[in-house]
Amino acid sequence: MRPTVLIVDDDPTVTDHFSRILRLEGYDVSAAYSPEQGLSLVEHLRPDAMVLDLQMRAMDGLELLGRFRTMPHLADVPAVIVTGDYFMDDEIRRRLAELGAQVEFKPLWVEDLVRVVNTMARSK
Repeated sequence: MRPTVLIVDDDPTVTDHFSRILRLEGYDVSAAYSPEQGLSLVEHLRPDAMVLDLQMRAMDGLELLGRFRTMPHLADVPAVIVTGDYFMDDEIRRRLAELGAQVEFKPLWVEDLVRVVNTMARSK
């Protein structure tokens, strides 16, 4: 069985690009273009890894990950938060660490995305 990755990013270009890359690497990918769509997807999905954008309009990635962590089937799924905010507040970093997420900064190159997801999927 192929590992499954959940991608949630409200930028369709990023979501589609990440999805294409990971499918070429042999992953099953479930993509959501909004946090709400991501919440809907995980009702019936148990991904092996999650890639979430930090800054989304309706709900940020920190809040979304917090909601995911309250769901028993997502409590320990490895997650990476992707952001272009190099000056991220220390409190946000601390909270992400508490939620078990690593942080990667944009631009996230192909080899970096593959490395991060491969590491997370293997840790599962």
